[in-house]
Amino acid sequence: EDFVVHFPENLPLEKGAPLLCAGITVYSPMKYHGLNEPGKHLGVVGLGGLGHVAVKFGKAFGMKVTVISTSPSKEKEAVERLGADAFLVSSNRDQMLAATGTMDGIIDTVSAGHPLVPLVHLLKTHGKMILVGVPEKPFELPAFSLIAGGKTVAGSAMGGMRDTQEMIDFAGKHNITADVEVVPMDYLNKAMERLAKNDVRYRFVIDIGNTLTTSA
Repeated sequence: EDFVVHFPENLPLEKGAPLLCAGITVYSPMKYHGLNEPGKHLGVVGLGGLGHVAVKFGKAFGMKVTVISTSPSKEKEAVERLGADAFLVSSNRDQMLAATGTMDGIIDTVSAGHPLVPLVHLLKTHGKMILVGVPEKPFELPAFSLIAGGKTVAGSAMGGMRDTQEMIDFAGKHNITADVEVVPMDYLNKAMERLAKNDVRYRFVIDIGNTLTTSA
């Protein structure tokens, strides 16, 4: 019973299940680093399985949320559907320059290699950037980028049972769910192929219950 999470009745299991990974991965650092306060400005790097949930939590906390992505095509999704307040294309020098020093914190969800210094420049004095993605190669981050402005870069991995239950309760209260595609067990190989191509918005959920019932 110490490792069981109670789901609110209004939270669909298939849409809530990914929150037990993606949800707590972004919720925990937002809580512990003070990036859950109304009125603060949160940057979310990457709009995938982690990023889209981070946007939803940020808005539920009452924050201003800006999505930072390499893909201009994701702007409509970020702003119109997920409710982000702004969108930056990380390769657009003018956009990034205009946003310099505007963010209280950044949640970086990207696991592909990418430069950190341009993101650090988006932070206000004493701003915090939390890394939850895991790129294969080490980051390059000159010390002066942090020393100037007293900025912090930290990492975070998921959270404990207490925080997970708190996160699920918060999600139920604010109707936060992961965007999922439910598939049967026999679609697993195809799902893995699509996953390798980033062809999912934003999580696959395997319907084991109905698959087993049908097989029986």
